[in-house]
Amino acid sequence: MGKPTGFIEIERKGVIDRDPRTRIADFKEFHTHLDESARREQGARCMDCGVPFCQSNYGCPVDNLIPEWNDLVYHGRWEEAWLRLMKTNNFPEYTGRVCPAPCEHACVLGINEPAVSIKDNECHIIDRAYDSGLMEPRIPRVRTGKRVAVVGSGPSGLAAADQLNHAGHLVTVFERQDRIGGLLMYGIPNMKLDKESVVERRNRLMAAEGVAFRTGVHVGVDLRVADLVSEFDAVILAIGATKARDLPVPGRDLKGVYFAMEFLTASQKRLFGAPGYVEPDADVPYAEGKDVIVIGGGDTGTDCIGTALRQGARSVTAFEIMPKPPSERTEEMPWPAFARVYTKDYAHEEAEAKFGADPRHFSIMTKEFLDRGDGTLGGLRTVRVKWEKEAGERPKPVEIPGSEEEWRADLVTLAMGFLGPEDTVPDELELERDARSNIRAEFEDHRTSIPGVFAAGDARRGQSLVVWAIKEGRMAAREADRFLMGRTALT
Repeated sequence: MGKPTGFIEIERKGVIDRDPRTRIADFKEFHTHLDESARREQGARCMDCGVPFCQSNYGCPVDNLIPEWNDLVYHGRWEEAWLRLMKTNNFPEYTGRVCPAPCEHACVLGINEPAVSIKDNECHIIDRAYDSGLMEPRIPRVRTGKRVAVVGSGPSGLAAADQLNHAGHLVTVFERQDRIGGLLMYGIPNMKLDKESVVERRNRLMAAEGVAFRTGVHVGVDLRVADLVSEFDAVILAIGATKARDLPVPGRDLKGVYFAMEFLTASQKRLFGAPGYVEPDADVPYAEGKDVIVIGGGDTGTDCIGTALRQGARSVTAFEIMPKPPSERTEEMPWPAFARVYTKDYAHEEAEAKFGADPRHFSIMTKEFLDRGDGTLGGLRTVRVKWEKEAGERPKPVEIPGSEEEWRADLVTLAMGFLGPEDTVPDELELERDARSNIRAEFEDHRTSIPGVFAAGDARRGQSLVVWAIKEGRMAAREADRFLMGRTALT
């Protein structure tokens, strides 16, 4: 700890966001990062506390060596900070932008002061490493001759591929979309994670290091999974949890009701200039001039709001069935647990700047989608709910009589979470599933019911965070390496 009084003298400063009314005019990243001097001051705020809860089970899932590289940031020892960061996290350029930072919620300083800006420090370290030429291809000196197939190119699959490639194995990543990245490419919008300068940059680096990418190959449809199992020495299934939760109410089949990922993917493909998306037709969701309603909260719902605003929606409203969160921690979420409190994310600030109010309505349930008269969406009917709990039972929403409302809507996105992996791959292999339909494989072991086949990420644990996907990919790679070689040096 280089500055014992750092957290006393220095106030937290985060990244600076562009004005909400300005940034909704484009899809560019909207953060402006602090200069090097200011960032070093933020590193000085790390307390070198006796028990760094940022590294506990409540904090960083990938076990980032946070106090170590915060101290190195303060001292301006950037290359050493980068080396410590890369020991545990394959993709800090992603987590430094899109992670909700459970490490900061568990920060000891956060008990009674604003937490250390861990996430921003992480992002600065890796971005500076790219700018200074440290992030160059590291081609393995020795190849084992073992071949590994990774199905899915989201953060879990890419982390597994990166680890196994550096262990000397020959890795091929199969992706059904036209570009590598999974949700990093098509699930997280460009203003949060730029595709060319961040995602494609890392993809090019991995390709230069020897990872083979095969896009446009839908494993289980274009290519039998069993053929991969017989052709490769090991297979890692990182297929995500892309089975979206639906809302089976009257009118669900009306044109204008889409899953969130359909909307977000179409938006990103339009930015890429993909054929059929540049000038959207009736089958491609696009928000320009429309009254948009987003059903569901979380990051995906927020991203739908931000995307609709940038596409020029006439209005944007968001419904959440859960009650409005408290403004500060309660007994149910004491420090260092993740604080699920009421906050305004980037898109909520943007909607408020444009329309004058937070777009979210809490404790509201959609009962019916309304037909305009020609098979297209014209609105929806809702009811307000209150949450009640019987002894020994889970809370449930109860409709409030007389609270029915009708809302105009030309476009609705369903952002209500995911129910597990699609059935194609696990059904073909007849893999065992858990109670939530995820591929059964024990945590930290990741072996499925078929020898040599491993599962990682959302496909194994269910819908989760990018940082957890990276952790799972690393652990699956470790166990695959052990399976192939009889031992492993991977962590």
